[in-house]
Amino acid sequence: MKLDNRAQTLLKALVERYIADGQPVGSRALSKFSGLDLSPATIRNIMADLEEMGYVASPHTSAGRVPTPRGYRLFVDTLLTVRQIDENAVEAGMRLPAHQPQKVIANAAQMLSSLSQFAGVVQSPRRESTFQQIEFLRLSEKRILLVIVDPRGDVQNRLLLTEVDYSPAQLTQSANYLNQNFAGLSFDQVRTRLSGELRQLRDDMGCLMQAAVEAGSEAMQETDDMVIAGERNLLSVSDLSSNMSSLRQMFEMFEQKTGLMQLLDMSSKAGGVQIFIGGESSLVPMDEMSVVTAPYEVNGKIVGTLGVIGPTRMAYERVIPIVDITAKLLSNALSHS
Repeated sequence: MKLDNRAQTLLKALVERYIADGQPVGSRALSKFSGLDLSPATIRNIMADLEEMGYVASPHTSAGRVPTPRGYRLFVDTLLTVRQIDENAVEAGMRLPAHQPQKVIANAAQMLSSLSQFAGVVQSPRRESTFQQIEFLRLSEKRILLVIVDPRGDVQNRLLLTEVDYSPAQLTQSANYLNQNFAGLSFDQVRTRLSGELRQLRDDMGCLMQAAVEAGSEAMQETDDMVIAGERNLLSVSDLSSNMSSLRQMFEMFEQKTGLMQLLDMSSKAGGVQIFIGGESSLVPMDEMSVVTAPYEVNGKIVGTLGVIGPTRMAYERVIPIVDITAKLLSNALSHS
């Protein structure tokens, strides 16, 4: 059911007042802050309709109403007026010496936290899924170190335990074969192409290459790191720290990171600013928590996601541009580092 203009205006006023002071909003306050010339009875009728449609709810202890996750969703998607913020002030905080991407990323997380007064998170750039070069180093009998170099020059090491004691010459021959024929491809592509060619290779060499492909594929799929700043800010947010169960859930999310990483990965695929509202998204562990995210790029390619973690009752009109501008500035800083 589509909301008419009066209902939208009242819902917008209710969400804004609830975000501002955290108290259920009654008809008298809505009459004052909505700017509509409506009788209290008319406002109560509209509120009853909004409650029936699931946009607001009535706490047992008050005659006023509060927004539901569905109400927040409609608010941020269609009713929100985003504030302008001083981009130059944000950019000044991003200026760091070139060739220090990790410092730039840590600084971006800290800026997101200080500007929002909540927690800031930045997912480090994903590793390239392709490899540029591999090497085999014989450590001892049947123990080989696999060295993987990606196109950015990042290095991953994996230990291979083999059933055969390969000679240095065999290891060099296998590495040369993979580098000459498959450099620049992903390990999944190598696996597909190798399957038809292994029959022509000696069994021992084929087994070594298969082991290298499987280990390389696992290395590239490992969870990326992330930087989180300002978690302690959330302890002063009563909506999030009102009970021990909520606190445990919140800090388990920060400690384990897996669910947060899934959320950031999903955000990068969608593009642009995304808002995940607790009670609506299974990726957000608490009903009282929301996450505002945006992907960032390096040289035009999306490589990670950043965001602000805070209460559902946050000032979205201020947090959204903070996240959006920080993503653009981080993209620029990393592309020119």
